[in-house]
Amino acid sequence: MSSVKVSIVVPIYNLEKFVPRCLDALVNQTLEDIEIICVNDGSKDSAPQIIEDYKSRYPNKVRTFHKENGGEWSARTYGLKQATGEYVGFIDSDDVPELTWAEKLYTAAKKNDADIAFSGYDRVDLDTGKTVSVEMTQHGTMNKDVDWNDDFIVYANPSLWNKLYRRELVKNLEFLPFRGCNDTLFLIHSYMYGAKKLTFIPDVLYHYYLRSSSQIHSMNEKDIENLKKFLIVTKENAKKIGKYEEYKETLSAMAFLHLAISWAFMLSYDKSVNMNKALKGIIEYLNTEFPEWKNCKHYKLGHSIKGGFKKFLIWGVHLCYKLHIPQVYIKVNRFVLDVLKKEVKW
Repeated sequence: MSSVKVSIVVPIYNLEKFVPRCLDALVNQTLEDIEIICVNDGSKDSAPQIIEDYKSRYPNKVRTFHKENGGEWSARTYGLKQATGEYVGFIDSDDVPELTWAEKLYTAAKKNDADIAFSGYDRVDLDTGKTVSVEMTQHGTMNKDVDWNDDFIVYANPSLWNKLYRRELVKNLEFLPFRGCNDTLFLIHSYMYGAKKLTFIPDVLYHYYLRSSSQIHSMNEKDIENLKKFLIVTKENAKKIGKYEEYKETLSAMAFLHLAISWAFMLSYDKSVNMNKALKGIIEYLNTEFPEWKNCKHYKLGHSIKGGFKKFLIWGVHLCYKLHIPQVYIKVNRFVLDVLKKEVKW
């Protein structure tokens, strides 16, 4: 059995300005038995030299690997294959974990024999240092079994970096070559391939820094097509393991949430896109690939009312799509964000 408790995979592509800040937080983690796997994905700046410097100073903690540029997805997959720890986590090189990130997540995972440990995190504006939002603290301290009939599977925040995964369960998973949806892929497939028990701690252990090139203003039609491909891969993998009939309603609900709500809204900021055509294409895609989206239990009115205000809002968006007037949702959400300066968390 490995003596490493936590493997931390850090994909690195340029960002020389931020890499030292991230690595300082990692080498000073309060959990001693960790390995920091730095994967240089063909950086063009001084990032490769920076990580080699950290390796020379912390040879018992830092491992470095250099590969040709293949995208963040390939660097994460590469790093996962090198990991030896009991649990594995993923950190972005321009973000900063708390010094207790590994220890608190690992302690919670071990105490509760959990396959995945979740923590809270915040989003910070890089320019001002202001905290924009705090996420994933609403669950408090609790344990939860994976249940495909539970709304949690649909709505759980899929971000990679506020979680530790039992490595044995996910070591053979691979990230797909699609931008922006690999965190969702990884979480869903960890459920599909054996994760049974989840544990939550409300501590804000990760600081996610928002840069001006944030995804909400850089989404394009290629990203939408990639997400469609990703969703089909998930569907086909469920069929391969003989679980599609059991999972299809929940997978359809997830497809609607990510594609029709989150990503369609972000796409609306691309002025070159014909949104009427794009929204029509999304509905046609859902009807063909995930037909259960229209009548799944997760979006029925009675169920949504019981789930609280957020789920009632989602029911309203779902109704707009069923009535073939999704433009109403886009316009209302744009008004809330652009004029009222309030971001709706779906």
